[in-house]
Amino acid sequence: MNVFVTGVTGQLGYEVKQCLLAAGHSVVAPTREEVDLTDKAALERACLQAEPDAIVHCAAYTAVDKAEDEPDLARAINADATKVLAECAARLDAKLVYVSTDYVFDGGLDLPYDNVDECNPLNVYGQTKYLGELAVEALCDKFFIVRTSWVFSARGTNFVKTILRLADTKEEIRVVDDQVGSPTYAPDLAKLLVEMLSSEAYGWYHATNEGHCSFYDFAREIVRQSGKTLRILPTTTDAYGARATRPHNSILAKDSLDRSGFPRLPDWKDALARCLQQLESM
Repeated sequence: MNVFVTGVTGQLGYEVKQCLLAAGHSVVAPTREEVDLTDKAALERACLQAEPDAIVHCAAYTAVDKAEDEPDLARAINADATKVLAECAARLDAKLVYVSTDYVFDGGLDLPYDNVDECNPLNVYGQTKYLGELAVEALCDKFFIVRTSWVFSARGTNFVKTILRLADTKEEIRVVDDQVGSPTYAPDLAKLLVEMLSSEAYGWYHATNEGHCSFYDFAREIVRQSGKTLRILPTTTDAYGARATRPHNSILAKDSLDRSGFPRLPDWKDALARCLQQLESM
């Protein structure tokens, strides 16, 4: 299979490329320097020239707070570029995997969000990712919209690496304890996305590592497993004062994976241990 992958310099895109290559697939994965996602003509040209059997769209504008001040750029990358790739998928009769986010929901439910629950994003990032979902749904038939949350890995910028860095420079930090969700290890998610490409079970999916926690709990587990001595104190979202509004409940139900016979990802604490091991070896 010939696969066009975006976001290859990011956490998830890198892992998707490695999984595809390991499985014997051919990969075309331009970097952001090679193809600017805000240049719709260049993106369309690169994708069509690759003539892929499948597209895995991992690239996104993910700076949640900064997006509030750069809504046009966030929309250009998260919505407009996604529309271009959806149109390419339709023209090529290719499968499309679009990686979306828990932030399409407002977090008001007391239960985990099912893939059919109503979307009501609270911030620009979530709104633009949801617009990307709508474009995929409207323009192509062979799609997998995969919502995930709290992605981390040994590469890139993420919560795990931030906590480890702070542990080396601070004695104490405060972390919000009223936002609950599920951490997701990029290598685990990448394996699932590649497995989806071998199927025709199209539709919406939620995919995170099993279990859930607050960011406060997550930070404490990072410190515990790493053997660091950083003291973590709980705080509220309001007290923390982030620029963008965030959902309090980001837990995603994975029943859609079960119904289609896809495996669930391992427990997030197990995934964290593997990530820390990889960081030690780097």
